Amino acid sequence: MLAATIALIAATGAHAASPTTITVEGNRRIDAETVRSYFHSTPDGRYDAVALDAALKALIATGLFDQVKIEHNGDDLLVRLTEAKLLARVVFEGNKKIKDQDLAAAIQSKPHESLQRAAVQGDVGRIMEAYRHIGRADVGVVPEIIDRSNDSADLVFTISEGRKTTVRQINFTGNHAFSSRQLAAVITTSATNVLSFLTHSDVYDPDRVANDRTQLRRYYRNRGYADVDVAGPRAEYDPAISGFVLTFAIDEGEPYRFGSINLVSHVPGLDPARLRAALAVHTDTTFNEGALDRSAETLAIEMARLGFDFARALPRTSRNAEARRIDVAFVIDEGPRTYVERIEIHGNTRTRDYVIRREFDIAEGDAYNQALVDRAERRLKNLNYFKSVKITTTPGSISDRVVLDVETAEQSTGDFSVSGGLSSTDGWLGEVKLGDRNFYGSGAAVRGTLSYGQYSHGFDLSVSEPHVLGSNATAGAELFGKQSLANSYQSYGANTYGANFTLTTPMTEETSVQWRYSINNQDVTLSPTLSGATVSLPIQQAAATGSAWVSAIGSTTTYNTLDNSRSPTNGLNAQLRQDLAGLGGDVRFLRTTEDVRYYHSLGGDLVGMVRAQGGYITGWGGQQAPLLNSFFGGPTMVRGFAPNGFGPRDLTGGSTMDNVGGSMYWATTAELQSGIPGVPDEYGLKGSAFVDAGSVFRYTGPTTFGSQSVNVANRNILRSSVGVGLTWASPFGALTASYAVPITKAPYDAVQPFNFSASPF
Repeated sequence: MLAATIALIAATGAHAASPTTITVEGNRRIDAETVRSYFHSTPDGRYDAVALDAALKALIATGLFDQVKIEHNGDDLLVRLTEAKLLARVVFEGNKKIKDQDLAAAIQSKPHESLQRAAVQGDVGRIMEAYRHIGRADVGVVPEIIDRSNDSADLVFTISEGRKTTVRQINFTGNHAFSSRQLAAVITTSATNVLSFLTHSDVYDPDRVANDRTQLRRYYRNRGYADVDVAGPRAEYDPAISGFVLTFAIDEGEPYRFGSINLVSHVPGLDPARLRAALAVHTDTTFNEGALDRSAETLAIEMARLGFDFARALPRTSRNAEARRIDVAFVIDEGPRTYVERIEIHGNTRTRDYVIRREFDIAEGDAYNQALVDRAERRLKNLNYFKSVKITTTPGSISDRVVLDVETAEQSTGDFSVSGGLSSTDGWLGEVKLGDRNFYGSGAAVRGTLSYGQYSHGFDLSVSEPHVLGSNATAGAELFGKQSLANSYQSYGANTYGANFTLTTPMTEETSVQWRYSINNQDVTLSPTLSGATVSLPIQQAAATGSAWVSAIGSTTTYNTLDNSRSPTNGLNAQLRQDLAGLGGDVRFLRTTEDVRYYHSLGGDLVGMVRAQGGYITGWGGQQAPLLNSFFGGPTMVRGFAPNGFGPRDLTGGSTMDNVGGSMYWATTAELQSGIPGVPDEYGLKGSAFVDAGSVFRYTGPTTFGSQSVNVANRNILRSSVGVGLTWASPFGALTASYAVPITKAPYDAVQPFNFSASPF
């Protein structure tokens, strides 16, 4: 190890008569006046023992000197210095897993600065910490200082990277209310699995494991278990499996519900009745610590809106163990009258300052509000631009001012992927994606996708800008094109290209509205059928019409209370979408769809899900709804049926008997979801059993074409099925396979028991 020694020598005369003059010797790079500035004399111009001691400590603390001697001779004070060497180079040897530039950014010792031996020892720890975060806890780091001429030196860190240490097994003990599979989905660390080379979630990182403990505690306390205690985790290295075994010991306690909810105001003129609507907690509902925090935050924000800038609401809880009730009183009082002097941002080497500042609801000069600061920190973390975000306060220039220090650490925000797969609808499919969710640090997200498949190919280019014009709205633009070919499910193809422009506005924490304008060109294409049959007349008419421009305005209202977007166990997601075409363009129609999903935990890792969806389309201005915008029944409505497998169908003899689309549809699903026994949780596999039912009906197109007519089956016939499914939460999105058997169907429907699909999270 590198020795770090500083010789502090003061002559015995230092305690004799106080000197009045200072002579500096040994300084080469450091100006003598700079050294003298560390000595503060008494009012009579002398330097007493207290001043000398303070100066000595201050000079040592600079790190600019290897040795400081203070000698006292009568009225003269002699300061002898040995300056620290200047670092010429900082070199890393033996590192393969972490690049030189990343290690250089992690340490304090820098070229062309003074060599500080204490900093070198700290840098050893910082390098070891960097390796610890990539799962190499047994790394060895040896520093070496190599003297050069002209009082300079090279600093060399020799690194032995060691073996990667991973988590091989994760255990939970004491958990009864929630299964180990459910708890494993809460934490970010996972045991080694076939996808670890992509996710790196099996790396043993003590900081991440400590955060997992916090997440488990929060998970329980947000679901009624106010007394939960999560111990550990205990991490034991097992040579037999060449990795760590983590054990989280949980003492759940009993579940609680909210009792009485009261607001008590000690602020003159503030009526608590005006604030009750801001509460997110209610009597006789499951205790939820997160809802308490949200209530305190929304109360502070609402009080500031009412003009009470310094008011704060503190939740006081009182447990009734026998009744398993927790009474809550939000006590409102005046906080200290403090103002924000400055907001200082550090660490954002790529992200621009304004991207960070716009996440704050307070600005320099505003009243300090801790709830708004906490909200800003949470928003910055949710941007997913940074590895870490921490907002702290330091005193300002006067007593009633504070400075907000925003410490950030950037992370990569770009992604590039090449994938391939198989879809029941599109056959084999290859896809290339390139994007950046923080384009050039501007906060804008850009993405490009190119796909080529057996029955379809296309492209998609999109850009979105959050906080457009300083608001909370997100603006987006998209260019797209897709060509689909005739296949075994339909005897025609389609070409579509165009653009979408959107503006999405959050209305509440759970509700958002997207407004959009779309313009696209679409046409139906025909090709010779494999069977030699005549293409259905409604399809021929749609193709003969040629390409048409669709100019439409629309909106989508979303209400979302899901507890987890990737793997929900509780909550509701509802969407209502409406589009009105005819503001220019060639076609006129009104199209409305809705989709509602509700999830509820049934205990253990069993989750119940019910879904209801439906839609309606109608032409206006004397027009009928276009074929390509109508509804076609398939596995997205009722599994077990082929794409375009049910709905109004042309049954005319000698034709291809195509599905010609309906103007109305409905579908429902009841599903049980759970983990798969014997399959490790970290594989992300979930099984399901389901019952689907639905129908597409009400064909509104023509049935006669000159002297010819078509026989369209147009009844509202119930289609239903039962089946099982398997979902894999892969790094690329949710991949789902299902096998379903139709129970009720029409004789002309097309069935397909097995279905495979992929969707993003």
